[in-house]
Amino acid sequence: MKHTAGILLTAIAFFCMSFKGDKTDKTEKTCKTEKADLHTIELIKNEGFNNSKVMETLFNLTDVNGPRLTGSKGMRNAEKYIRQQLEDWGLEHANIEPWGGFGKGWEVNKCYVAMTAPYYQALITVPKAWTPGTNGLVKANAVLVKIDNVQDMGQYAGKLKDKIVVMLPVNLTTKPNFTPDASRVSDEDLKKLAMDPHVDEAATNLSQKAAVSAKLSPNIKPQIDAFLIAEGALAIISPGRGGTMGTISTTNGASRAWDAPPLLPEVEMCSEHIGRIVRLLETGKEVTLEMDTKTTFEMADSMEYNVVAEIPGTDPGLKDELVMLGGHMDSWHAATGAMDNGAGTAIAMEAIRILKATGVKPRRTIRIALWSGEEQGLLGSRGYVQNHFGNRLTMELKPEQAKVSAYYNLDNGGGKIRGIFLQGNDELRPIFSEWLAPFADLGASTLTIRNTGSTDHISFDEIGIPGFQFIQDGLDYGTRDHHTNMDSYDRASSNDLMQASIIMASFVYHTAMRDEKLPRKAIPKVNNGPNSWAR
Repeated sequence: MKHTAGILLTAIAFFCMSFKGDKTDKTEKTCKTEKADLHTIELIKNEGFNNSKVMETLFNLTDVNGPRLTGSKGMRNAEKYIRQQLEDWGLEHANIEPWGGFGKGWEVNKCYVAMTAPYYQALITVPKAWTPGTNGLVKANAVLVKIDNVQDMGQYAGKLKDKIVVMLPVNLTTKPNFTPDASRVSDEDLKKLAMDPHVDEAATNLSQKAAVSAKLSPNIKPQIDAFLIAEGALAIISPGRGGTMGTISTTNGASRAWDAPPLLPEVEMCSEHIGRIVRLLETGKEVTLEMDTKTTFEMADSMEYNVVAEIPGTDPGLKDELVMLGGHMDSWHAATGAMDNGAGTAIAMEAIRILKATGVKPRRTIRIALWSGEEQGLLGSRGYVQNHFGNRLTMELKPEQAKVSAYYNLDNGGGKIRGIFLQGNDELRPIFSEWLAPFADLGASTLTIRNTGSTDHISFDEIGIPGFQFIQDGLDYGTRDHHTNMDSYDRASSNDLMQASIIMASFVYHTAMRDEKLPRKAIPKVNNGPNSWAR
């Protein structure tokens, strides 16, 4: 970024002086009194850069622990590790806290898929979540199936018995990529992001069209699954959702409900390998496959959990109030979930470790909360919010709702922080501008009034608690990491994770030290839950 802290502070001062009318006194007071504590920021920077534990935490969470699909043994092990680590750092009230029922747990124990004719080739595949295994080695001819609607099923009647079904992809074109996988957010993009979205009519129209398109696409997968079982097929191979060079974006293939209907074993395959099979079959060549997959359903306990811990507040008048930070622990199963969302979890843990290590005495209690079930619909954070603060559907609020000043979330990969979403609350602009100013030389200076969705801050925002997600560099989150078999520790940038930990720690600290809680938006009306979480 070209902006310096001095330039930004000058701009903030001009912003403060430019207000007229009824808001002048209030705004000028905020600008004059909202000062960043540079001494504490220096302590935070020193601890975060020179004594960082964030990569060590990420290693233990991912390489050592493995995948963390909600309901799996990996998730249980991660919860125990995180609780113990927070306790070892000296946090209080470290606890694995139940939030509600989830359904069946599930994990992969084995996955082997290969083409054996016209020649041998091991194939890159991942079982779809909550699908069964093959119950041993299965060998069969492959057959192409393309079903876009219920009427398409008739042409395959009587042709699928003892076959491995290859679901025909919509798009098999895989071309060389002439753009880099990883990129930083450009200055120009940050300028656009900082603009009010109402000036971007095209983006609004595009969003509306996407919503209409989604409504026009009915889900016929349950009918397809039932048809394939009835026809005697042995297993299903599906195209991975996007990705090239062996990258597969994993998805949910079945219901986790206790009474879910039976399904065939199903794996997703990388585009290069399924493309080869499709080309062979389309030209009349016989393709023989063998599969041996094993998956386990965890059915002993349907309860799922979040991990929480605290640094108690020290001000007698404010210690019952809360400042919260966190991210989701759970991941998908094809890799170790390092960027989604091991990075966010490690950064939140590092932020609170930094605050504990520097010996700061927050006036309000600082509570870290790390969620499960985010990938299935913000389930962990929404369960926690309902248990502690209020019901988002009825807007019946508990007294504790009024005591939370803010919740800060991180869940857009491992890129450094470039700013923060104001989530539609313009009263925060002069406050967050002051808090960001000391980090301009670390690339963080952008404020945007825009809302952002898709992760756990929404659970707080939708019941009137200020909830925030930071703006981050994308790196290769959207091209290589998000929900894929490549989402591993190797994708992490230590400098980015350290920078993000420091800024998150500073925002949490300054929120905990204010005389007043952060300004709030109006309490929402009854919420029917349309806020998008799907990722």
